[in-house]
Amino acid sequence: MTARWVVDVVKPERDLSITWQPISLLFKNQPSEDSEYYKPVQYTHNLLRVFEAINAAEGNEAAGNFYWECGKYIHHDENLYTDVSEILASGGFDESYASAFDEESWDAVIREKMDIGLGLVGQDVGTPIIAFEKDDGEHVGIFGPVISHAPQGEEGLALWDAMVTMSTMDGFWELKRTRTVGPNFGDRPQ
Repeated sequence: MTARWVVDVVKPERDLSITWQPISLLFKNQPSEDSEYYKPVQYTHNLLRVFEAINAAEGNEAAGNFYWECGKYIHHDENLYTDVSEILASGGFDESYASAFDEESWDAVIREKMDIGLGLVGQDVGTPIIAFEKDDGEHVGIFGPVISHAPQGEEGLALWDAMVTMSTMDGFWELKRTRTVGPNFGDRPQ
């Protein structure tokens, strides 16, 4: 939901460029192989390998498009284990990228990029992480916002501006409240 908000409202209205970066919940949370959590985070980690293969060959925009294609299957179709070849085909990607799914050599790239993001926000957070450059050139990052819907128009811009204000304020660290509503992904994008 956070990514949808940033792309739909903030990017065009605040003239931002977005660089998509991975965060592996397999690396971050290190679940044991007998945990019920292991299989889903292993699957999404392997999708990150494909993401990075696409990013290396075709660039950030193509990798972002793959991210959105994965989201259709995972969030809209509630199918966490779709064969990566199907996701690639439906997104118009060369199916040869499917070989990256099991290619451990991409793990170093994922870890390196993930460590940069966590270096900005610390280890006691999850996803999403938003990082940006302040007016003085310093890079800052913040965990969140965790939202149940993608705010539109003025509401979306107000959320961005508030997030930037809080993220750049010396001494500000955290806001939190318990979620009472799950994400509303809306209709499946075509």
